[in-house]
Amino acid sequence: MSLETETRPSSAGEEQVTSCTPYKRIVEKDCTEVKLLDLSSGDPHGAGIKPITFVRQVAAGCMYPRILRGDALPPDARLRAQKLLSHFDGGSVGSYTESCGSMQVRNTIAKYISLRDGGVPSSPKHVFITVDAQRALMVMLRLLSQTEGVSAVMIPDPAPHTLTPLLDRMGVVPVTYQLQEQSGWSFERAELNRAIRESRGRCFTRAIYISNPGNPTGHVQSRESIREVIRFAADERLFLLVDEVYQDTVADGSEFVSYKRVLAEMGEPYSDGVQLASLHSLSNGIMGECAFRTGFMELVNVDEAVMFYVEVLLTGDLCPPVIGQIALDAMADPPRPGEPSYALYTQEVTSRLMTLKSNMSRSVEFINDLPGFSCQSVQSGIFIYPHLTLPHSVQTQSVGLLYSRRLLEDQGVCVGFSEDHTHSQNCCHLRLCVLMPSEELEGALHRLRCFHFQFLKEYCGTEETEPLNEFN
Repeated sequence: MSLETETRPSSAGEEQVTSCTPYKRIVEKDCTEVKLLDLSSGDPHGAGIKPITFVRQVAAGCMYPRILRGDALPPDARLRAQKLLSHFDGGSVGSYTESCGSMQVRNTIAKYISLRDGGVPSSPKHVFITVDAQRALMVMLRLLSQTEGVSAVMIPDPAPHTLTPLLDRMGVVPVTYQLQEQSGWSFERAELNRAIRESRGRCFTRAIYISNPGNPTGHVQSRESIREVIRFAADERLFLLVDEVYQDTVADGSEFVSYKRVLAEMGEPYSDGVQLASLHSLSNGIMGECAFRTGFMELVNVDEAVMFYVEVLLTGDLCPPVIGQIALDAMADPPRPGEPSYALYTQEVTSRLMTLKSNMSRSVEFINDLPGFSCQSVQSGIFIYPHLTLPHSVQTQSVGLLYSRRLLEDQGVCVGFSEDHTHSQNCCHLRLCVLMPSEELEGALHRLRCFHFQFLKEYCGTEETEPLNEFN
Protein backbone atom coordinates (compact mmCIF):
# COMPACT_ATOMS: atom_id res chain seq x y z
CA MET A 1 0.00 0.00 0.00
CA SER A 2 1.31 3.43 -0.93
CA LEU A 3 1.47 5.74 2.07
CA GLU A 4 2.52 9.31 2.68
CA THR A 5 4.42 9.56 5.96
CA GLU A 6 4.43 12.61 8.18
CA THR A 7 7.25 12.31 10.69
CA ARG A 8 7.23 14.48 13.79
CA PRO A 9 10.18 14.94 16.17
CA SER A 10 10.29 11.91 18.44
CA SER A 11 12.41 10.27 21.06
CA ALA A 12 13.36 6.62 21.21
CA GLY A 13 10.37 4.32 21.35
CA GLU A 14 7.88 6.90 20.09
CA GLU A 15 5.79 6.12 17.06
CA GLN A 16 5.42 7.75 13.69
CA VAL A 17 1.92 8.46 12.41
CA THR A 18 1.53 7.52 8.78
CA SER A 19 -1.24 9.42 7.00
CA CYS A 20 -3.49 8.48 4.10
CA THR A 21 -7.25 8.07 3.88
CA PRO A 22 -9.30 7.36 7.04
CA TYR A 23 -9.41 3.71 8.15
CA LYS A 24 -6.45 2.91 5.88
CA ARG A 25 -3.91 4.71 7.99
CA ILE A 26 -1.27 2.88 9.90
CA VAL A 27 0.33 3.59 13.25
CA GLU A 28 3.81 2.15 13.58
CA LYS A 29 4.70 1.38 17.17
CA ASP A 30 7.26 -1.14 18.41
CA CYS A 31 7.47 -2.57 14.88
CA THR A 32 3.74 -3.38 14.91
CA GLU A 33 1.43 -2.10 12.18
CA VAL A 34 -2.05 -1.29 13.42
CA LYS A 35 -5.09 0.13 11.66
CA LEU A 36 -5.81 3.67 12.74
CA LEU A 37 -9.45 4.30 13.64
CA ASP A 38 -10.62 7.70 12.44
CA LEU A 39 -13.69 8.70 14.42
CA SER A 40 -13.28 12.40 13.73
CA SER A 41 -15.14 12.51 10.43
CA GLY A 42 -18.27 10.81 9.15
CA ASP A 43 -17.09 8.27 6.57
CA PRO A 44 -19.37 5.27 7.18
CA HIS A 45 -18.25 3.30 4.10
CA GLY A 46 -14.62 3.84 5.02
CA ALA A 47 -15.44 2.43 8.46
CA GLY A 48 -16.91 -0.74 6.97
CA ILE A 49 -20.61 0.10 6.47
CA LYS A 50 -21.77 -1.44 3.19
CA PRO A 51 -23.48 0.67 0.50
CA ILE A 52 -27.20 0.36 -0.22
CA THR A 53 -27.53 -2.24 -2.97
CA PHE A 54 -30.30 -0.53 -4.95
CA VAL A 55 -28.33 2.72 -5.19
CA ARG A 56 -25.27 0.93 -6.53
CA GLN A 57 -27.29 -1.22 -8.93
CA VAL A 58 -28.94 1.82 -10.52
CA ALA A 59 -25.58 3.58 -10.71
CA ALA A 60 -23.97 0.48 -12.24
CA GLY A 61 -26.68 0.26 -14.90
CA CYS A 62 -26.15 3.89 -15.84
CA MET A 63 -22.37 3.59 -15.87
CA TYR A 64 -22.32 0.41 -17.97
CA PRO A 65 -25.57 0.22 -19.95
CA ARG A 66 -24.62 -3.12 -21.52
CA ILE A 67 -25.63 -4.91 -18.30
CA LEU A 68 -29.16 -3.58 -18.78
CA ARG A 69 -29.63 -6.06 -21.63
CA GLY A 70 -29.48 -9.09 -19.35
CA ASP A 71 -30.89 -10.05 -15.97
CA ALA A 72 -27.88 -9.07 -13.84
CA LEU A 73 -29.99 -6.34 -12.22
CA PRO A 74 -33.50 -6.64 -10.74
CA PRO A 75 -36.19 -5.26 -13.08
CA ASP A 76 -36.94 -2.11 -11.05
CA ALA A 77 -33.25 -1.12 -10.86
CA ARG A 78 -32.91 -1.77 -14.58
CA LEU A 79 -35.97 0.35 -15.42
CA ARG A 80 -34.75 3.18 -13.19
CA ALA A 81 -31.37 3.21 -14.92
CA GLN A 82 -33.00 3.21 -18.36
CA LYS A 83 -35.31 6.07 -17.37
CA LEU A 84 -32.46 8.18 -16.05
CA LEU A 85 -30.29 7.54 -19.11
CA SER A 86 -33.13 8.67 -21.36
CA HIS A 87 -32.91 12.12 -19.74
CA PHE A 88 -29.15 12.50 -20.16
CA ASP A 89 -27.79 13.94 -23.41
CA GLY A 90 -26.53 11.11 -25.59
CA GLY A 91 -27.96 8.63 -23.13
CA SER A 92 -24.67 8.82 -21.23
CA VAL A 93 -23.55 9.75 -17.73
CA GLY A 94 -20.53 11.32 -19.40
CA SER A 95 -22.58 14.27 -20.64
CA TYR A 96 -23.27 17.48 -18.74
CA THR A 97 -26.66 18.13 -17.18
CA GLU A 98 -28.09 21.56 -16.39
CA SER A 99 -25.92 23.59 -14.00
CA CYS A 100 -28.46 23.07 -11.21
CA GLY A 101 -28.86 19.37 -11.95
CA SER A 102 -31.01 17.23 -14.20
CA MET A 103 -34.62 18.42 -14.22
CA GLN A 104 -35.71 14.77 -14.04
CA VAL A 105 -33.82 14.29 -10.77
CA ARG A 106 -35.02 17.66 -9.45
CA ASN A 107 -38.59 16.52 -10.12
CA THR A 108 -37.95 13.36 -8.13
CA ILE A 109 -36.51 15.38 -5.23
CA ALA A 110 -39.45 17.82 -5.24
CA LYS A 111 -41.91 14.92 -4.99
CA TYR A 112 -39.86 13.44 -2.14
CA ILE A 113 -39.93 16.76 -0.24
CA SER A 114 -43.68 17.14 -0.68
CA LEU A 115 -44.30 13.57 0.53
CA ARG A 116 -41.97 14.11 3.51
CA ASP A 117 -43.79 17.31 4.48
CA GLY A 118 -47.31 15.92 4.38
CA GLY A 119 -48.26 17.34 1.00
CA VAL A 120 -46.74 20.83 1.32
CA PRO A 121 -46.01 21.71 -2.33
CA SER A 122 -42.46 21.69 -3.67
CA SER A 123 -41.39 22.90 -7.10
CA PRO A 124 -38.41 21.41 -8.96
CA LYS A 125 -37.58 24.98 -10.05
CA HIS A 126 -36.82 25.77 -6.41
CA VAL A 127 -34.55 22.71 -6.00
CA PHE A 128 -30.86 23.09 -6.78
CA ILE A 129 -28.56 20.06 -6.96
CA THR A 130 -25.06 21.01 -5.89
CA VAL A 131 -21.60 19.64 -5.25
CA ASP A 132 -22.60 18.61 -1.70
CA ALA A 133 -24.43 20.76 0.83
CA GLN A 134 -21.30 22.80 1.58
CA ARG A 135 -21.32 24.23 -1.92
CA ALA A 136 -24.97 25.25 -1.58
CA LEU A 137 -24.18 27.01 1.69
CA MET A 138 -21.29 28.87 0.03
CA VAL A 139 -23.61 30.14 -2.71
CA MET A 140 -26.13 31.44 -0.19
CA LEU A 141 -23.44 33.11 1.91
CA ARG A 142 -22.11 34.85 -1.18
CA LEU A 143 -25.57 36.16 -2.03
CA LEU A 144 -26.29 37.28 1.52
CA SER A 145 -23.00 39.20 1.79
CA GLN A 146 -23.39 41.27 -1.39
CA THR A 147 -24.63 44.42 0.38
CA GLU A 148 -22.37 47.05 1.94
CA GLY A 149 -20.98 46.63 5.42
CA VAL A 150 -19.63 43.63 7.35
CA SER A 151 -22.00 40.71 6.84
CA ALA A 152 -22.61 38.24 9.65
CA VAL A 153 -24.48 34.98 10.19
CA MET A 154 -25.72 33.67 13.50
CA ILE A 155 -24.33 30.19 14.18
CA PRO A 156 -24.77 27.77 17.09
CA ASP A 157 -22.12 26.77 19.56
CA PRO A 158 -21.38 23.95 19.08
CA ALA A 159 -21.55 23.99 15.28
CA PRO A 160 -20.40 21.60 12.53
CA HIS A 161 -16.62 21.65 12.51
CA THR A 162 -16.50 22.78 8.86
CA LEU A 163 -18.76 25.81 9.35
CA THR A 164 -16.42 28.39 10.93
CA PRO A 165 -13.60 27.81 8.41
CA LEU A 166 -16.17 28.25 5.62
CA LEU A 167 -17.34 31.58 7.07
CA ASP A 168 -13.71 32.70 7.33
CA ARG A 169 -13.10 31.90 3.66
CA MET A 170 -16.26 33.77 2.66
CA GLY A 171 -15.39 36.83 4.79
CA VAL A 172 -18.57 36.42 6.87
CA VAL A 173 -18.51 37.16 10.60
CA PRO A 174 -19.94 34.48 12.92
CA VAL A 175 -22.37 35.68 15.59
CA THR A 176 -22.46 32.84 18.08
CA TYR A 177 -25.43 31.73 20.16
CA GLN A 178 -25.01 29.03 22.80
CA LEU A 179 -27.02 25.81 22.77
CA GLN A 180 -27.96 24.65 26.26
CA GLU A 181 -26.15 21.36 26.86
CA GLN A 182 -27.76 20.45 30.17
CA SER A 183 -31.23 20.62 28.64
CA GLY A 184 -30.38 18.46 25.64
CA TRP A 185 -28.76 21.19 23.51
CA SER A 186 -31.96 23.23 23.45
CA PHE A 187 -32.53 26.69 21.98
CA GLU A 188 -33.46 29.65 24.18
CA ARG A 189 -35.04 32.76 22.69
CA ALA A 190 -33.29 34.90 25.30
CA GLU A 191 -29.92 33.61 24.11
CA LEU A 192 -30.77 34.38 20.48
CA ASN A 193 -31.81 37.90 21.53
CA ARG A 194 -28.55 38.38 23.45
CA ALA A 195 -26.37 37.26 20.55
CA ILE A 196 -27.94 39.52 17.94
CA ARG A 197 -28.16 42.48 20.34
CA GLU A 198 -24.42 42.29 21.08
CA SER A 199 -23.60 42.10 17.36
CA ARG A 200 -25.27 45.40 16.53
CA GLY A 201 -22.91 48.21 15.66
CA ARG A 202 -20.07 45.95 14.52
CA CYS A 203 -21.71 43.94 11.72
CA PHE A 204 -24.93 43.38 9.79
CA THR A 205 -26.48 40.02 10.64
CA ARG A 206 -28.15 38.65 7.51
CA ALA A 207 -29.09 35.08 8.45
CA ILE A 208 -29.30 32.46 11.15
CA TYR A 209 -27.80 29.02 10.58
CA ILE A 210 -29.57 26.03 12.13
CA SER A 211 -28.44 22.40 12.24
CA ASN A 212 -31.45 20.13 12.76
CA PRO A 213 -30.93 17.32 13.57
CA GLY A 214 -27.95 18.79 15.35
CA ASN A 215 -24.39 18.28 14.17
CA PRO A 216 -22.40 17.27 16.18
CA THR A 217 -24.78 17.30 19.16
CA GLY A 218 -27.38 14.80 17.89
CA HIS A 219 -30.39 16.75 19.21
CA VAL A 220 -33.70 17.01 17.32
CA GLN A 221 -35.81 20.14 17.58
CA SER A 222 -39.47 19.95 18.53
CA ARG A 223 -42.14 21.76 16.56
CA GLU A 224 -42.40 24.44 19.24
CA SER A 225 -38.64 24.98 19.21
CA ILE A 226 -38.71 25.36 15.43
CA ARG A 227 -41.64 27.78 15.66
CA GLU A 228 -39.71 29.92 18.15
CA VAL A 229 -36.70 30.14 15.82
CA ILE A 230 -38.96 31.06 12.89
CA ARG A 231 -40.60 33.82 14.94
CA PHE A 232 -37.17 35.12 15.88
CA ALA A 233 -36.06 35.09 12.22
CA ALA A 234 -39.22 36.95 11.23
CA ASP A 235 -38.81 39.57 13.99
CA GLU A 236 -35.17 40.21 13.04
CA ARG A 237 -35.71 39.85 9.26
CA LEU A 238 -33.14 37.05 9.03
CA PHE A 239 -32.74 34.47 6.29
CA LEU A 240 -33.01 30.87 7.60
CA LEU A 241 -30.13 28.60 6.55
CA VAL A 242 -31.18 25.14 7.72
CA ASP A 243 -28.86 22.13 7.56
CA GLU A 244 -31.13 19.04 7.64
CA VAL A 245 -28.67 16.43 6.37
CA TYR A 246 -29.26 13.96 9.23
CA GLN A 247 -33.03 13.81 8.83
CA ASP A 248 -33.05 10.08 8.03
CA THR A 249 -31.12 9.03 11.17
CA VAL A 250 -33.65 9.99 13.87
CA ALA A 251 -34.00 7.35 16.60
CA ASP A 252 -37.24 5.95 17.97
CA GLY A 253 -38.94 8.33 20.38
CA SER A 254 -37.97 11.41 18.38
CA GLU A 255 -39.46 12.87 15.23
CA PHE A 256 -37.85 14.90 12.49
CA VAL A 257 -40.04 17.74 11.25
CA SER A 258 -38.62 19.98 8.55
CA TYR A 259 -38.46 23.75 8.94
CA LYS A 260 -40.41 24.09 5.70
CA ARG A 261 -43.29 22.03 7.05
CA VAL A 262 -43.50 24.01 10.30
CA LEU A 263 -43.26 27.24 8.33
CA ALA A 264 -46.23 26.18 6.21
CA GLU A 265 -48.22 25.12 9.30
CA MET A 266 -47.71 28.50 10.98
CA GLY A 267 -49.59 30.34 8.24
CA GLU A 268 -49.27 34.02 7.42
CA PRO A 269 -47.29 36.17 7.92
CA TYR A 270 -44.63 33.50 8.44
CA SER A 271 -45.50 30.98 5.72
CA ASP A 272 -45.13 33.51 2.93
CA GLY A 273 -42.67 35.94 4.51
CA VAL A 274 -39.75 34.06 6.06
CA GLN A 275 -37.05 33.09 3.56
CA LEU A 276 -35.54 29.64 3.91
CA ALA A 277 -32.83 27.48 2.37
CA SER A 278 -32.98 23.78 3.34
CA LEU A 279 -29.90 21.60 2.74
CA HIS A 280 -29.58 17.84 2.34
CA SER A 281 -26.76 15.59 1.17
CA LEU A 282 -25.77 12.09 0.07
CA SER A 283 -22.68 12.20 2.26
CA ASN A 284 -24.43 12.30 5.60
CA GLY A 285 -26.94 10.04 7.24
CA ILE A 286 -27.87 6.57 6.15
CA MET A 287 -26.63 6.74 2.55
CA GLY A 288 -23.09 7.71 3.57
CA GLU A 289 -22.06 8.12 -0.08
CA CYS A 290 -19.36 10.64 0.81
CA ALA A 291 -17.28 10.45 -2.37
CA PHE A 292 -20.27 11.03 -4.65
CA ARG A 293 -20.06 14.68 -3.48
CA THR A 294 -23.66 15.59 -4.22
CA GLY A 295 -26.43 17.30 -2.28
CA PHE A 296 -29.38 19.56 -2.87
CA MET A 297 -30.92 22.78 -1.62
CA GLU A 298 -34.53 23.91 -1.69
CA LEU A 299 -35.32 27.63 -1.52
CA VAL A 300 -38.59 28.82 0.01
CA ASN A 301 -40.11 32.33 -0.28
CA VAL A 302 -37.11 33.56 -2.25
CA ASP A 303 -37.62 36.09 -5.03
CA GLU A 304 -37.36 34.76 -8.58
CA ALA A 305 -34.58 37.24 -9.34
CA VAL A 306 -32.54 35.76 -6.49
CA MET A 307 -33.23 32.26 -7.84
CA PHE A 308 -31.67 33.41 -11.10
CA TYR A 309 -28.49 34.55 -9.33
CA VAL A 310 -28.26 31.24 -7.47
CA GLU A 311 -28.27 29.49 -10.83
CA VAL A 312 -25.69 31.93 -12.19
CA LEU A 313 -23.35 31.24 -9.26
CA LEU A 314 -23.75 27.49 -9.74
CA THR A 315 -22.83 27.67 -13.44
CA GLY A 316 -19.19 27.85 -12.38
CA ASP A 317 -19.43 24.16 -11.51
CA LEU A 318 -20.78 23.33 -15.01
CA CYS A 319 -22.95 20.68 -13.33
CA PRO A 320 -22.99 18.54 -10.19
CA PRO A 321 -21.48 15.02 -10.49
CA VAL A 322 -23.89 12.99 -12.62
CA ILE A 323 -23.25 9.76 -10.73
CA GLY A 324 -24.20 11.64 -7.55
CA GLN A 325 -27.40 12.87 -9.17
CA ILE A 326 -28.27 9.25 -9.98
CA ALA A 327 -27.76 8.30 -6.34
CA LEU A 328 -29.88 11.26 -5.22
CA ASP A 329 -32.70 10.02 -7.46
CA ALA A 330 -32.50 6.58 -5.82
CA MET A 331 -32.41 8.13 -2.34
CA ALA A 332 -35.41 10.38 -3.03
CA ASP A 333 -37.45 7.63 -4.71
CA PRO A 334 -36.47 4.26 -3.18
CA PRO A 335 -38.11 0.94 -4.10
CA ARG A 336 -41.79 0.76 -3.20
CA PRO A 337 -43.80 -2.10 -1.68
CA GLY A 338 -44.32 -4.86 -4.25
CA GLU A 339 -41.25 -3.96 -6.32
CA PRO A 340 -38.44 -6.55 -6.60
CA SER A 341 -35.86 -4.48 -4.69
CA TYR A 342 -38.15 -3.36 -1.86
CA ALA A 343 -37.44 -6.18 0.60
CA LEU A 344 -33.65 -5.95 0.35
CA TYR A 345 -33.67 -2.14 0.43
CA THR A 346 -35.86 -2.09 3.54
CA GLN A 347 -33.73 -4.74 5.21
CA GLU A 348 -30.49 -2.84 4.55
CA VAL A 349 -31.81 0.52 5.73
CA THR A 350 -33.43 -0.99 8.82
CA SER A 351 -30.27 -2.90 9.69
CA ARG A 352 -28.16 0.23 9.35
CA LEU A 353 -30.52 2.25 11.54
CA MET A 354 -30.52 -0.49 14.17
CA THR A 355 -26.72 -0.56 14.16
CA LEU A 356 -26.59 3.22 14.50
CA LYS A 357 -29.13 3.24 17.34
CA SER A 358 -27.31 0.44 19.17
CA ASN A 359 -23.94 2.14 18.71
CA MET A 360 -25.30 5.46 19.97
CA SER A 361 -26.71 3.89 23.12
CA ARG A 362 -23.63 1.77 23.73
CA SER A 363 -21.12 4.59 23.24
CA VAL A 364 -23.01 7.14 25.39
CA GLU A 365 -23.33 4.64 28.24
CA PHE A 366 -19.67 3.67 27.88
CA ILE A 367 -18.42 7.27 27.84
CA ASN A 368 -20.49 8.23 30.87
CA ASP A 369 -18.76 5.47 32.87
CA LEU A 370 -15.35 7.08 32.34
CA PRO A 371 -14.24 9.54 35.05
CA GLY A 372 -14.31 13.14 33.87
CA PHE A 373 -16.68 12.46 30.97
CA SER A 374 -20.36 13.32 30.57
CA CYS A 375 -22.41 12.81 27.43
CA GLN A 376 -25.96 13.83 26.57
CA SER A 377 -28.19 11.21 25.01
CA VAL A 378 -28.22 11.29 21.22
CA GLN A 379 -31.42 11.41 19.16
CA SER A 380 -30.01 11.58 15.65
CA GLY A 381 -26.94 12.07 13.49
CA ILE A 382 -23.87 9.86 13.44
CA PHE A 383 -21.76 11.52 16.16
CA ILE A 384 -21.65 11.57 19.93
CA TYR A 385 -20.32 14.73 21.54
CA PRO A 386 -19.08 14.04 25.08
CA HIS A 387 -17.81 16.71 27.48
CA LEU A 388 -14.45 16.13 29.19
CA THR A 389 -13.35 17.93 32.34
CA LEU A 390 -9.83 17.40 33.67
CA PRO A 391 -8.46 18.43 37.09
CA HIS A 392 -6.79 21.84 37.29
CA SER A 393 -3.51 20.04 37.84
CA VAL A 394 -3.37 19.52 34.09
CA GLN A 395 -1.57 22.64 32.90
CA THR A 396 -2.24 23.22 29.21
CA GLN A 397 -3.81 25.89 27.04
CA SER A 398 -5.64 23.28 24.96
CA VAL A 399 -7.11 20.27 26.75
CA GLY A 400 -8.71 19.03 23.53
CA LEU A 401 -5.50 19.22 21.53
CA LEU A 402 -3.44 17.50 24.22
CA TYR A 403 -5.96 14.73 24.83
CA SER A 404 -6.76 14.00 21.19
CA ARG A 405 -3.09 14.09 20.12
CA ARG A 406 -2.06 11.68 22.85
CA LEU A 407 -5.01 9.40 22.06
CA LEU A 408 -3.89 9.29 18.44
CA GLU A 409 -0.23 8.70 19.32
CA ASP A 410 -0.78 6.15 22.06
CA GLN A 411 -3.77 4.18 20.82
CA GLY A 412 -4.23 5.02 17.15
CA VAL A 413 -7.68 6.59 17.58
CA CYS A 414 -8.37 9.92 15.88
CA VAL A 415 -11.19 12.07 17.31
CA GLY A 416 -12.35 15.62 16.69
CA PHE A 417 -12.37 18.15 19.50
CA SER A 418 -13.39 21.67 20.43
CA GLU A 419 -12.29 23.65 23.46
CA ASP A 420 -14.86 24.72 26.03
CA HIS A 421 -13.67 27.84 27.83
CA THR A 422 -17.22 28.84 28.84
CA HIS A 423 -16.93 26.54 31.85
CA SER A 424 -13.19 26.12 32.47
CA GLN A 425 -9.89 26.06 30.63
CA ASN A 426 -9.69 22.40 31.59
CA CYS A 427 -12.76 21.42 29.58
CA CYS A 428 -13.34 20.34 26.01
CA HIS A 429 -15.75 18.35 23.85
CA LEU A 430 -14.77 15.39 21.72
CA ARG A 431 -16.50 14.41 18.46
CA LEU A 432 -16.76 10.69 17.70
CA CYS A 433 -18.50 9.13 14.71
CA VAL A 434 -20.36 5.95 15.69
CA LEU A 435 -21.86 4.81 12.36
CA MET A 436 -19.66 1.77 11.82
CA PRO A 437 -19.86 -1.98 12.35
CA SER A 438 -20.41 -2.68 16.04
CA GLU A 439 -17.20 -4.69 16.36
CA GLU A 440 -15.21 -1.72 15.04
CA LEU A 441 -16.86 0.52 17.61
CA GLU A 442 -16.06 -1.90 20.44
CA GLY A 443 -12.41 -1.88 19.42
CA ALA A 444 -12.33 1.92 19.40
CA LEU A 445 -14.06 2.18 22.79
CA HIS A 446 -11.64 -0.34 24.30
CA ARG A 447 -8.67 1.67 23.09
CA LEU A 448 -10.24 4.88 24.44
CA ARG A 449 -10.77 3.34 27.86
CA CYS A 450 -7.21 2.02 28.07
CA PHE A 451 -5.84 5.39 27.08
CA HIS A 452 -8.09 7.41 29.37
CA PHE A 453 -7.00 5.71 32.58
CA GLN A 454 -3.34 5.87 31.58
CA PHE A 455 -3.77 9.58 30.75
CA LEU A 456 -5.35 10.28 34.15
CA LYS A 457 -2.50 8.48 35.88
CA GLU A 458 0.16 10.37 33.93
CA TYR A 459 -1.31 13.88 34.00
CA CYS A 460 -3.59 13.90 37.02
CA GLY A 461 -1.85 11.54 39.43
CA THR A 462 -5.00 9.51 39.92
CA GLU A 463 -4.71 5.95 41.20
CA GLU A 464 -7.85 4.89 39.34
CA THR A 465 -6.09 3.03 36.56
CA GLU A 466 -6.51 0.05 34.32
CA PRO A 467 -3.83 -1.91 32.45
CA LEU A 468 -2.82 -0.22 29.21
CA ASN A 469 -3.54 -3.02 26.76
CA GLU A 470 -2.57 -1.37 23.50
CA PHE A 471 -3.86 -2.03 20.01
CA ASN A 472 -6.20 -4.93 20.64
